Amino acid sequence: MPQAILLQDVQSLGEKGAVVDVADGYLRNYLAPRKLAEVATKAAVEQARLRQEAAERAAREAVAKARDIGALLSKTVLTIPQQAGDDGRLFGSVTTQDIADAIRDARGLRVDRRRIVLAEPIKAVGTYAVTVEVADGVSAQVKTIVVAA
Repeated sequence: MPQAILLQDVQSLGEKGAVVDVADGYLRNYLAPRKLAEVATKAAVEQARLRQEAAERAAREAVAKARDIGALLSKTVLTIPQQAGDDGRLFGSVTTQDIADAIRDARGLRVDRRRIVLAEPIKAVGTYAVTVEVADGVSAQVKTIVVAA
């Protein structure tokens, strides 16, 4: 049986980069034409190993960068001015987009508003701890102060 290197995840065989034994016809007629796998020659195996190492290194660097950004955001204090009444209630609300804009203005970081966790929009003047999910498994608490403008 020939060996094949998977170029994409194949449900019945394995994940991308794995070297698997497959039938000759299956490789020639199904996997190769659909660019799901290639024949496992010594050079191809070496290339796959190098690609795998590069992907792992890039993932480690991305996690390290996310941790650095999380540490920076944890030290950040945002002040968001909003129009408010005498009782401290806002005429509008502070949304995740407002917080993302304040982070961009304060630190120069672009944070997707969908990564900011608010149970509900902020509708009163005060101090709030807002969670920002920087990456999978990395989050930071950003102190947000809403003041009357």
